[in-house]
Amino acid sequence: MKERYKIPLSTIVEEFHFELIVKPENYDEIQIITNEVNRPGLALAGFYEIFEPDRIQLIGKAETHYLQSLEPSTKRVMLQKFVDAKPVAILYTTNLPVDEVVIERARIQQVPVMRTQVKTSPIMASLIASLNTHLAPRITRHGGLVEVYGEGMLLLGDSGIGKSETAIELVKRGHRLIADDAVEIKRVSDKTLVGSAPEIIRHYVELRGIGIVDVRRLFGIGSVKLTERIDIVIQLENWVEGKMYDRMGMDEETINILGIDVPSITVPVRPGRNLAIILEIAAMNNRQKRMGYNAAEEFNKKLMRQMGMDV
Repeated sequence: MKERYKIPLSTIVEEFHFELIVKPENYDEIQIITNEVNRPGLALAGFYEIFEPDRIQLIGKAETHYLQSLEPSTKRVMLQKFVDAKPVAILYTTNLPVDEVVIERARIQQVPVMRTQVKTSPIMASLIASLNTHLAPRITRHGGLVEVYGEGMLLLGDSGIGKSETAIELVKRGHRLIADDAVEIKRVSDKTLVGSAPEIIRHYVELRGIGIVDVRRLFGIGSVKLTERIDIVIQLENWVEGKMYDRMGMDEETINILGIDVPSITVPVRPGRNLAIILEIAAMNNRQKRMGYNAAEEFNKKLMRQMGMDV
């Protein structure tokens, strides 16, 4: 069964600084479980066959003008019926006045009523984006996450392979740490994965022989970041003598995380290899590929032309 995530309504209210017009007795227990919001035009017209009370209901200028066009008695009935449907929350946008019927009925039905100065379309987009992040499918992977030249690099590998040491070396070279040892990964859209650190270990790195160090304190606030998109996965493994490693870069490997294929490269580790420099090059090369230039393909084309072969 697919796990469903939730977030307290109070967290959303604080995040967007909503004005709380009606605060139910169970306000602190109200949870948002869907990343979808709704403009209840059909509901206010009396159509409830398809109505999702789990969604935050937005009332903007269009809904307000429609209600003002109704006879006062009809308007009262429609608003009462709307509140009686017990939506998880009602949000008035554009600092519109809240009808007294709504306030009165919401207090009876214990339905939260909020208001914001932001216009309907912008607040709807912001709400959906925020809820997509808060309620996104997620997993936790053992590894590290660093930002190198704007590329989010997820470092995977066995314990003791050197992930933490490599992350520290990258931080010393001016890049930023997001997570060490455990990375919380969220799928925030059909194409995007975002990683962060569990709060308890945020900004900390474990170095064998030294212990726990606070990267933010040692290297400054510019050395850390709370979240980062995952653009490439680096799989570190011990060098195996005789194993054939990719030397051209023609093989496009990916790893599937939460249903999204992420570019992946395997980097063999042995004494004398400067992993920080290798990962810097990997980050820049991955960025070039996303911008449409593939050095391995260009080299192969030149090689084919040199051999007199059509490309």
